[in-house]
Amino acid sequence: MGDTTFPMMENSLIMALGISLGKIAVSLLAAFAIVFFDFRLRKLCFWSIFITLMLPVEVRIMPTYKVISDLRMLNSYAGLILPMVVSATAVFLFRQFYLSVPREIAEASQIDGASPMAFFGKILIPMTRTPIAAMFVIQFIYGWNQYLWPLLITTKEKYYTLLIGINRMLVGGDSVVEWQIVMATTLLAMLPPVIVVILMQRQFVAGMTDTEK
Repeated sequence: MGDTTFPMMENSLIMALGISLGKIAVSLLAAFAIVFFDFRLRKLCFWSIFITLMLPVEVRIMPTYKVISDLRMLNSYAGLILPMVVSATAVFLFRQFYLSVPREIAEASQIDGASPMAFFGKILIPMTRTPIAAMFVIQFIYGWNQYLWPLLITTKEKYYTLLIGINRMLVGGDSVVEWQIVMATTLLAMLPPVIVVILMQRQFVAGMTDTEK
């Protein structure tokens, strides 16, 4: 099992980065559409997204598994990542930030002839750096700590994440548990989230507390 630690760590890293970056991208676009586009049922769309927070994972996990199975995404990085890329929490955070952006900025960009996506990419995204950094830290840790979903959809050792590997070390049947390897792997599993928090702590705190926009 020790020889497979780094491939499993790579799988966990791919999953955590895919989930965090995917959630940020989808949530930014959703919040942008909800705040800056005037369409019917706009509020209903937002609250339909937000109300999903009330659904526990146990309610959603089997239908999600059925969809991923029908799409033949079991034992794949797409299957590990795609079901996790929608986040009501991230949509809510970015929506609240965008509501604080003065409408005059959007009107000025329209007068200058900027398209909606140009306004989004060149003006809104740079303004949203600190909330993006804060959400990246939260979602990276969330993705890194995923256990139940990878356990359900992976049957090939090639796609095992580090948490699954640690559990397999502990449940070794009649074999003796090599505690030194378990402890070393556990410490290794703690390193990436700690490094991300240390590197981005300033942006994380600013994204959670800064309200002057």
